[in-house]
Amino acid sequence: MGLRSIALIASIALLSACSPDTVVHIVKPYRIDVRQGNYVTQEMLSQLSPGMTQEQVRFIMGSPLLVDVFHADRWDYYYRFTEGYKPPQERRITLFFKDGKLERLEGDITAATGEHIEVPVTPRVIDVTGPAASTSAPAAAASGPVAAASTPVAQSAPAAESAPASGR
Repeated sequence: MGLRSIALIASIALLSACSPDTVVHIVKPYRIDVRQGNYVTQEMLSQLSPGMTQEQVRFIMGSPLLVDVFHADRWDYYYRFTEGYKPPQERRITLFFKDGKLERLEGDITAATGEHIEVPVTPRVIDVTGPAASTSAPAAAASGPVAAASTPVAQSAPAAESAPASGR
């Protein structure tokens, strides 16, 4: 009986030392990385030049996060990245338009001076002929992708109705 009481007193003493404050400082819960807003790179900004239309800017930068109703010629791109317990990183880019053309930009990241960075474009050929083309792939490949896309696909004849007519 004496050993049990000593073990009980020792376990109560040990558990009372594990208050939630000390446990939280030792073992931290996992926090996911959170990305919010428009991710803007230096390459995207270097492609911008004054005089570009709003459609060209939207193609390069994507849709703005904020479009103010009262300032239609101002687009705001905001990006926030929180990595675990580290302090968040924030980037703000504001584009100003005049008469539908890019006039200037302001923000944390500025466009690089000098030459534009060319983004390589790799053309892709998409076969839209369907599963019938897989059986005649060597013939389609020999005549080229344009000829393969323009060849008609055989249509099956409409099936005759096989349901018996009701006599009622």
